[in-house]
Amino acid sequence: MPPGSSEPAPAPKPAAARGKPSSAATLGIPPGHLPPPGQCRVWVPGRPPGHQAPPGTCRKVEREAPAGSWILYRPASDKKVVHVRVVDERRAGAVVKVRVYAVANGAFVREERP
Repeated sequence: MPPGSSEPAPAPKPAAARGKPSSAATLGIPPGHLPPPGQCRVWVPGRPPGHQAPPGTCRKVEREAPAGSWILYRPASDKKVVHVRVVDERRAGAVVKVRVYAVANGAFVREERP
């Protein structure tokens, strides 16, 4: 119980397991900051949305993606999802995994091979 409180402290939430993301995982990017369909955007986790690079062509974005960033891609053929290409923590441009999220609510849909 926290000092001076009659309410018991909430139980800590379990740590997420390593490896495959939970089906409860969400993207955590405001919908207005996702790239338009058919375009890409570099996203640096931990950087505020207003300080991210603007969307552009996927070829340009892939060249500029630093180590540890994400490359967000909205396929023109399926506007309901966003593909997140996770760039290696140490090697710029080396995509290590691809996660697909729903645009409407940011819910994790599936993981694909890079």
